[in-house]
Amino acid sequence: MHILNFSENLIRLRRERAMTQEQLADFLGVTKASVSKWETKQSLPDILMLPRLAAFFDVTIDQLLGYEPQLSSEQIQRIYGELAQDFAVHERFEETMERSRQLVKQYYSCYPFLFYIGSLWINHFMLAGSKEQQTEILEDAAALFEHITCECREVGLCSDALLMRASAFLLLGKAEEVVESLEETLNPYRLGMQSEGLLIQAYQMTGRNEQAESFAQIGMYIHLLSLISGAVYRMTLRQDDRDFCLETIRRMDSLLENWNQEMTHPSEANYHMQAAVVYMRHSMKDEALSRLERYVKCIGDCEAKEFRLCGDSYFDKLNAWIEKLPQEGCAPRSKEVILESAAQIFEHPAFVPLQDEPRFLALKRLLEAKGGGSR
Repeated sequence: MHILNFSENLIRLRRERAMTQEQLADFLGVTKASVSKWETKQSLPDILMLPRLAAFFDVTIDQLLGYEPQLSSEQIQRIYGELAQDFAVHERFEETMERSRQLVKQYYSCYPFLFYIGSLWINHFMLAGSKEQQTEILEDAAALFEHITCECREVGLCSDALLMRASAFLLLGKAEEVVESLEETLNPYRLGMQSEGLLIQAYQMTGRNEQAESFAQIGMYIHLLSLISGAVYRMTLRQDDRDFCLETIRRMDSLLENWNQEMTHPSEANYHMQAAVVYMRHSMKDEALSRLERYVKCIGDCEAKEFRLCGDSYFDKLNAWIEKLPQEGCAPRSKEVILESAAQIFEHPAFVPLQDEPRFLALKRLLEAKGGGSR
């Protein structure tokens, strides 16, 4: 209760009514000493006294205690950013993890906040000191997302939580649980997969052209990122099929050249990395090195923009959407963690034959100079 500022609130409420401690004590049927101890944090009132105090001051019990079960989007943004930065400092990981757990307990009914804490855990679990701790964090994240899907009444947030729970399961190696939870939801034959156009048309028919344009841009941008991710997955599945992989790279390069001229996104970096792996699998060293150079450039471009999502001259409505995201368009991991992960890519088994190549070593040093590999 001390953390909830009960004492401070009691003093403020009493003074607002120009009451003495003795007058309040007389009304409640307690001694002046009891009120004094409440205000000086020496003791707390009986729980049955709280409704009487709240009624007397015409406030809710939550207001009396200073308890705020819900956070604003601005508060979520601030806390998310602070925790992400603290997670990046290795020495603070345990302390930060404990702080985030306490915040979960404090705001257990603030489902948007819980969603982003769970996402934060999934994006930083690999920094834990042991495999056991990593597993525990992922299991806790899955449980948090399950709590949201069971208790929250916001359909969109529940749907997002279901997907994030599946992500946690996948990282835990529980592939069957992922199939079970998502197979029907993401069935491509369901009409929900094709519903975006309906809302855009409805906006247009009701004269809300700005909203129609904004929604269309957001949909295109998200599908563009999905297309890039899909190409990465397909190359992973068919990495031995040289012709297929090279055709995928040709098509994706053409797409990125024409559609992503002014924006850089981590998905693009992942694509270049996977293309480099494919080239190495088929003994195409020069192509692999060129692709790694594009990977490092992409990371550098992201760094220059402080790892934030942003629109461009074509996607000119995106920034308004991005600003409303709880992390304000920031990447789910801090700059330091992203650079650390980027540097570790160079330890991929596919790149062992490149370990003595000058171009390869220069790229490693460049990332290390930016802050990668410092842990």
